[in-house]
Amino acid sequence: MEEIIGMLNDLVWSNALIILCLGSGLYFSIRTRFLQVRHIKEMIRLLFDGESSDSGVSSFQALSMSLAGRVGTGNIAGVATAIAFGGPGALFWMWIVAFFGASTAFIEATLAQIYKEKDKGSLRGGPSFYIEKGLNIKWFATAFAIVAVIAMGVLLPGVQANSVAEGIDNAFQIDPLITGVALSAVFAAIVFGGVKRIAKFTELIVPFMAIAYIIAAIVIVVIDFDRLPNIIALIFKSAFNQEAGFGAVFGLAVQWGVKRGIYSNEAGQGSAPHIAAAANVSHPTKQGLVQAFSVYIDTILVCSATGFMILITGTYNVQNPNFGNKQGASEFLYSGLASVTPGAGYTQSAMDTVFPGVGSYFVAVALFFFAFTTILAYYYIAETNVSYLTRKLKSPVYNYILRGVMIAVMVYGSINTAKLAWTIGDIGVGLMAWFNIIAILLLQKPALAALKDYERQRKEGKDPTFDPKDIGVTNTPIWDEIREENLRKK
Repeated sequence: MEEIIGMLNDLVWSNALIILCLGSGLYFSIRTRFLQVRHIKEMIRLLFDGESSDSGVSSFQALSMSLAGRVGTGNIAGVATAIAFGGPGALFWMWIVAFFGASTAFIEATLAQIYKEKDKGSLRGGPSFYIEKGLNIKWFATAFAIVAVIAMGVLLPGVQANSVAEGIDNAFQIDPLITGVALSAVFAAIVFGGVKRIAKFTELIVPFMAIAYIIAAIVIVVIDFDRLPNIIALIFKSAFNQEAGFGAVFGLAVQWGVKRGIYSNEAGQGSAPHIAAAANVSHPTKQGLVQAFSVYIDTILVCSATGFMILITGTYNVQNPNFGNKQGASEFLYSGLASVTPGAGYTQSAMDTVFPGVGSYFVAVALFFFAFTTILAYYYIAETNVSYLTRKLKSPVYNYILRGVMIAVMVYGSINTAKLAWTIGDIGVGLMAWFNIIAILLLQKPALAALKDYERQRKEGKDPTFDPKDIGVTNTPIWDEIREENLRKK
């Protein structure tokens, strides 16, 4: 089974997908004139723009929900695995993915807003919706929805549960099965409350845990500040095969940096657009810019915090890809930890060097909340696609089935091997990325036109509002409804 899954993962995550991810990010950056740089001030301003309504959530709630999906085990355990298999240079390529991926995140989130619709009183949208309405390719939209349900409902929750179980077992010696059952019970209590309860929970938890985690990382870096210049040099040298000893993983640095970068910040994966569509905003570009900024928060801040912690304390191993295949090859190119598998254990060991006996507990708690909120985001995304696939049937039974499957997956994932769990999760991420990036490359014009329309209105001193007719977009009845509702309020 592991060999078959490994072969499938290699097929999905071929060089073609890496080129597609980086290439599309560069392309969208050029087409948007590097909005990820030009509009940083506007992104920050928009974080608190808009209010929640009966059908939608506020910009900040949408940001929190999307960060719940982005900030998860990928930021703690994922960074560690990237360093373990790709060397310190993998962190540089994660930064590159984040920088160019911010423009990709803008395009997909803006499209989700343009083509969103109201379903059972709630705003919904995402790749399936904009593929069907914008490209008019129903089979393509259905295929993405099926892949998204499988990835978010079956393949990915196990990764989060596994990392939580591993972190708690390392810190508190609690049986992973018990952790899996507890995680599932809390999950069930939240998701039966619907999107509003998910939004309120993540709005409280995600910012608090992210800030606390970054502060702890800063303390560690400040204590060993004299080593920071050498660590930064190590990252850049390793990224370009200029560091002696890490030549064997140069190609893997790119591969693992891109893979873990996308897994963490989800730019181009097609997951965040589902949440972006639920935001109650006056113009699609507003949520597009907010989602672009969330990529920075995830990777430039949280992932970098983990990477610097691990590297500056030396609590990591870099595995030699030639071990076992080349006579006399050692198992590690660098060994800073004994008998610690790549993952959360690296981050916990880094914390323990500065906060002995407390650091591993803190990481375990952070992992629990990061992973749990990510699982909630997964559920919302999977539920959105289940609703898309079954909207003519109008039966809630499919959502109950989804919840049951995810609960079972979390319990199974918590007792699974870490390597298998991550490989299964990577397949889910890769499949969604293939479908979504191709779709947004085909359907980029409305998003680019919306950006120009937004910039024009801002130059005129207006608070931008959206009329699809102004940019030549059709098949968006929700915006007529929004405009009429705003006129009634005036």
